Amino acid sequence: MKVINIIGAGLAGLSAALTLAEKGIHSRLISVLPSERAQSVLAEGGINAALDTMGEDDTRELHFEETMRGGVMLADPAAVKALTDGAPGIVERLAALGVPFNRNPDGSLMLRSFGGQKKKRTAFAQSSTGKMIMTSLIDAVRRYEADGLVERLSHHTMIRLLIKDGVCAGVRVRDDYGGRLYDYAGTVIIACGGLNGFFPGITTGTDANSGMAASVLFAQGVKFANLEMIQYHPTTIGIPGKRCLVSEAARGEGGRLFSLKDGVRSYFMEERYPTLGNLMPRDVVSREMYSELRGGAETFLDMTGISDGTWENKLSDLREEIIHYLSLDPAKEPIPVEPGIHYFMGGIYVNTRHETCLPGLYAAGECACIYHGANRLGGNSLLGAVFGGMTAAQSVSGYRDRPRLTDGAFNGADELDCAPSEAFSASLGYMLREGLGIVRNDSGIRAALENVQMLGYGNAAERAKKALAEAMLYSALGRMESRGAHYREDFPETFEGFRSVTAAEYRDDAVRITFEDIGQGGVDNDKV
Repeated sequence: MKVINIIGAGLAGLSAALTLAEKGIHSRLISVLPSERAQSVLAEGGINAALDTMGEDDTRELHFEETMRGGVMLADPAAVKALTDGAPGIVERLAALGVPFNRNPDGSLMLRSFGGQKKKRTAFAQSSTGKMIMTSLIDAVRRYEADGLVERLSHHTMIRLLIKDGVCAGVRVRDDYGGRLYDYAGTVIIACGGLNGFFPGITTGTDANSGMAASVLFAQGVKFANLEMIQYHPTTIGIPGKRCLVSEAARGEGGRLFSLKDGVRSYFMEERYPTLGNLMPRDVVSREMYSELRGGAETFLDMTGISDGTWENKLSDLREEIIHYLSLDPAKEPIPVEPGIHYFMGGIYVNTRHETCLPGLYAAGECACIYHGANRLGGNSLLGAVFGGMTAAQSVSGYRDRPRLTDGAFNGADELDCAPSEAFSASLGYMLREGLGIVRNDSGIRAALENVQMLGYGNAAERAKKALAEAMLYSALGRMESRGAHYREDFPETFEGFRSVTAAEYRDDAVRITFEDIGQGGVDNDKV
């Protein structure tokens, strides 16, 4: 019986499992935590689709153009076209599954403004869109669990891929309750989320994401891409252990950024960008905030002009969260905000079919580098996760998987069955922050790289994580231009010659960086 192994039970993993089940294909959902605790639950603002329910003459073509422009033309146009063309159908399907999207008086889906987009295009469920979509997909997948088409293996950790004859033939996992290792044969879809674990304490993502799944894949020869492209969300607040997102929806509904220095307010985004103002793409807003902070100002988000009806009907969850963490009511007084790491555009290099460089291995969601180029538009992450999971599943369903292994307990020790120490991860995170900030330069990147290279490691997991960290810094060093989230103050211009993918591989115990044409997806089609 053909069984697909899905690593990660967030939005992309659930989407893949549901798509496979609807085709009658069995899958295992393997995850460290249950779906209810996946990072996808934290997404607040909404999901993009050119539904044109607000009378603004929005089109799929404009969604495509703005996604490409927001990513500074670094994404694969064919992949983005498929994404934006498929978006309306995806949102309509989610609504049919029970997602309680906000609606207009005529019953059509209400859409809100989001950064980098001139039209209202973002469907939303208050300010808890990710949670609502996840709840509906969890419910849909459970019906297939009852039929035996989906097997859940929560509290299981991926240890390594099982590679035989140059093909991904399965995965080794650990039962985190009993500690036993098991080998599961079959094609693998990776949906393990972003690289939050490399930046402990300063990301908006769940602190349960260690980054180890990605590190192991890189150490096993899987090609990654655009690792220098790290999105800083401009509006976050500090909470214990991480940053808490203040959704872009707040600015979409009228929230205004301002800086305060010597008692003088400056609504700097509106002054410098009169067309989109506070809804410029996130890389632009974060750099402008960085400039204000470096100049000695404090930065605030003023939401006091938002109406009571909007707070009640669209942003009630966000208001409660801010009151809980800051003891400030955002409807009555401005709140202090600063940029924090929010999303990783770079990741496992895949093509439009979500195939990786390794036959039998696919990737989807934030862990995959495909749709967002140099900067992600708000509202495109949930879309990319759902669409990516569907696409990977559809590709897998046509993959001719030749049996190479059998399932069973692994009777032995695995050198990767370990974890980086907290001290190692903290040191590595500090070094990466120094080189991969909002504004970068050659000396800062090189200094960080030298520190990472000198960092000692105590086990195979730390060695793997260190290698992927080096790849991030080498990627930033090699891209001698500014593009989207990668801003080099020593190379402030964008150059056409660098409109290519930064590909990273780990071979012969060394990190190798090359620049490849957009659209290759890192895949050798002769091997697939």
